Amino acid sequence: MIPHFQIPLDLPHAGRISYRIYRLLRARSEEEPEHGRAALLAWQLIELLLPYVQSEMNPPPPEANLAREEAARLGRLLVEVIEEYSLQEDRLGQCVRNLFECLEMGEEGALISLRAGENPDSLQRPI
Repeated sequence: MIPHFQIPLDLPHAGRISYRIYRLLRARSEEEPEHGRAALLAWQLIELLLPYVQSEMNPPPPEANLAREEAARLGRLLVEVIEEYSLQEDRLGQCVRNLFECLEMGEEGALISLRAGENPDSLQRPI
């Protein structure tokens, strides 16, 4: 088992993290337009999670579970695109880890963030 943070579901904060991811990727896509696919996936995350950011609340469990699973699916696709276009960087990987932590998927986040570029020796990582 890899060290990870396990926090309660927090869809509003996941939405804010999605915006951070989008900003990081958008700057990269302006340099290289073909990298825009990653920024588009991050934007889809924002759109999915925006209602929860605005309400500052998780929805009732059935809706929360659906949103959580869809956000995780988009996050996994995003990491695949990050790898495909070699967009990895430490800050981006940290944001990916934080996103999955907010989705109550801390262990997956600790693993997938490395694929997105998080430095395995980062002081931000759980020990």
